[in-house]
Amino acid sequence: MRILAVDPGEKRIGIAISDPSATIATPLTVVQHTSRRVDAARIADFANQFQAGLIVIGKSFDEEGCSTPASRKADRLAEAIAQQCDIPLTMWDESFSTQDARQAQLVMGTPRRKRHGHQDEVAAAVILQSYLDSKAKT
Repeated sequence: MRILAVDPGEKRIGIAISDPSATIATPLTVVQHTSRRVDAARIADFANQFQAGLIVIGKSFDEEGCSTPASRKADRLAEAIAQQCDIPLTMWDESFSTQDARQAQLVMGTPRRKRHGHQDEVAAAVILQSYLDSKAKT
């Protein structure tokens, strides 16, 4: 079963997809934020196109583990996606995913000119890989 991951942001939304065995996460694309309803429809389209059996949505928390304004926006996006498709959704802690994505690119030796810019789809892959790794341990 493929799993789709979403890294919601204020301007851009990163999307990643797993392989069919739900073992490896791969960055897919970045969607420019338009409106919650349009964004949810695009995400639902990707999920249907790739025949995802689950959608994982990144949700950030503050240092004390409490909700933030961004996490509440992620909750509202999840509700909008749920209205667009019947694919199950789960929220996953995305704290530090963008920093982890930058670090992963450094470790992989990605040239500086390719590291510059936005890392949204890579951050979505980091979120998804974290989710997949946690499920593999159980």
